Amino acid sequence: MANLDSAILTILIFFPLLGALVLAVLPRENESVLKGFALVWTLVEFVLSLHIYYHFINTGVPDQFSISIPWIKAWNVNYYLGIDGVSLLLILLSTALVPLALLGTWDSIKHNLKLYLICLLALEAGMVGVFCALDLFLFYLFWEAMLVPMYFIIGIWGGDNRVYAALKFFLYTLAGSLLMLVALIYVYIASGKTFNVLELVNYRLPFTAQLWVFGAFALAFAVKIPLFPLHTWLPDAHVQAPTAGSVILAAVLLKMGSYGFFRIAMPLFPDATRFLQPYLLGIAAIGVVYGALVAMVQTDIKKLIAYSSVSHMGVVMLGLFSLNVTGMTGGLYQMFNHGISTGGLFLLVGMVYDRTHTRKISDYSGLAKLMPIYAILFLIVTFSSIAVPGTNGFVGEFLSLAGGFQASPLFGVIAGTGVILGAVYMLWMVERVFYGAVKHTHGASDLNAREVFVMAPILFLILFMGIYPKPFLSKLERAAETVVLTLDADREIRGLGTAELAGLKDQGIHAED
Repeated sequence: MANLDSAILTILIFFPLLGALVLAVLPRENESVLKGFALVWTLVEFVLSLHIYYHFINTGVPDQFSISIPWIKAWNVNYYLGIDGVSLLLILLSTALVPLALLGTWDSIKHNLKLYLICLLALEAGMVGVFCALDLFLFYLFWEAMLVPMYFIIGIWGGDNRVYAALKFFLYTLAGSLLMLVALIYVYIASGKTFNVLELVNYRLPFTAQLWVFGAFALAFAVKIPLFPLHTWLPDAHVQAPTAGSVILAAVLLKMGSYGFFRIAMPLFPDATRFLQPYLLGIAAIGVVYGALVAMVQTDIKKLIAYSSVSHMGVVMLGLFSLNVTGMTGGLYQMFNHGISTGGLFLLVGMVYDRTHTRKISDYSGLAKLMPIYAILFLIVTFSSIAVPGTNGFVGEFLSLAGGFQASPLFGVIAGTGVILGAVYMLWMVERVFYGAVKHTHGASDLNAREVFVMAPILFLILFMGIYPKPFLSKLERAAETVVLTLDADREIRGLGTAELAGLKDQGIHAED
């Protein structure tokens, strides 16, 4: 078991790549075999990821299942992996959603299926790698590796404007990545040539340097989230991407940016984080309202959900930038929640699109009479998206707003109005699509058993995480406390690293002390 614990993260990263290699040698003519193999392979990956859940010890430090092997000795680059509660939940989200997205879009891809499945598996490997990496160089490699398969997924299997959307996605993300590369090289040189994230927590750049380096990392992460006003690539990418691409993009790839803030920018540059907190809170609050207002006027269901992601990720960042345990825990929880609810919405939109070949809200009316099961499932996932009490979304948004209000009552109130607007545009869309006189909609048959099976785990998590969030919150709160302690300005705490801070927590000393 000890050997498996030390190798499990490596297995989770490279197992999908092995599957992609196997797919590469399988004959492309038998599409059922290709899809069946990819589905089984991704399900095995999910089962393997359950090992880290059941054997996880919640220290609040990304030291679980850690492995460190010298890689490029001349540059002091190590193959260094490890996870905490945040990484754990995001890895589980990634490994669970890939097979669900594949099964939910079983007959959607009509050409180049083999290459499509290879891209999905390669993308999964990159996502897991980002959440495991504790070496900045390794983190950057996985971050960049995700660009290529998603670029092809949008550019080859997307809609009519897929090339434009793919290029826009690639250029925006690449520009942010180049800024990150410059910043991490500077940190490497200034710190005495180390990329080790946990070692860098002990090193403090001068304040002015922190501002510049934090800004470079922040721009890269803000593009990925995406934060207003760097969000314009997202609606195009979502609308043009195939359903599985939209699901993974919304559910996992957007979380790379918020995860980067939590894992790297905040603990490594605490003085800059504290100084820029009011501006970051303001940007987050504006993003919540802006995303909601723009979503309200959309005529395409998929584009509406895309702009809702801008709004919801603003809530996530409001919680993280609150820099208190309540808000940060809520923001982290909302990252996971958003992946479930928005991933579910994109799956449902893809299911009805496969039948009707339209996403225009005006083309639908009275759909609940034609597809009653679909209407019920869509409404439940919508309740999660608008944070109805009893769903997972309520817990995350409540904690995020509570923490944000504690940090800034003004920005907390502004973000709260955006949440109200979210209920308006989502319920208005539901009213226009599902109720009223039935329009003639070709192929609007109800969901089949496969599609209901795909949605079942999503609905279960929506309700379970809303009614009993403790198993998730406990893992996230511990990690949030560690980062808040790292940000503390007291002299007794500022010189301590992540492991020492975890030791203080074990003695009952918290950030507020």
